[in-house]
Amino acid sequence: QLQFVESGGGSVEPGGSLRLSCAVSGFSLDRQGIGWFRQAPGKEREGISCISSSGSTDYTDAVKGRFRISRDNAKNTVYLQMNSLKPEDTGTYSCAAVAGACSGYVDVPGTRGQGTRVTVSS
Repeated sequence: QLQFVESGGGSVEPGGSLRLSCAVSGFSLDRQGIGWFRQAPGKEREGISCISSSGSTDYTDAVKGRFRISRDNAKNTVYLQMNSLKPEDTGTYSCAAVAGACSGYVDVPGTRGQGTRVTVSS
């Protein structure tokens, strides 16, 4: 059974850091790309970072240089280290399996987790 469980969200001040976790069950991370997505209040959901089955990574311009995606194959968990957080990073962050090219940020139907909330404000 496929399951994606996110954790690590919270409230931080601008400039702060958080590390999100995405615990995956149902398949091995070295066989499937995993993407992080976020949905800001009043906006559409967007892909922001992805790690492919081979371990290559991708970041959108909005987070490049501030966020870092990684994975622990032994724990079957993908992480998103978020540094230098800005108020515009506020939103619900979720992970999902990615179909096709990692950077396409097309999630496989039925693999999206419930999400974890991130709030950046002073």
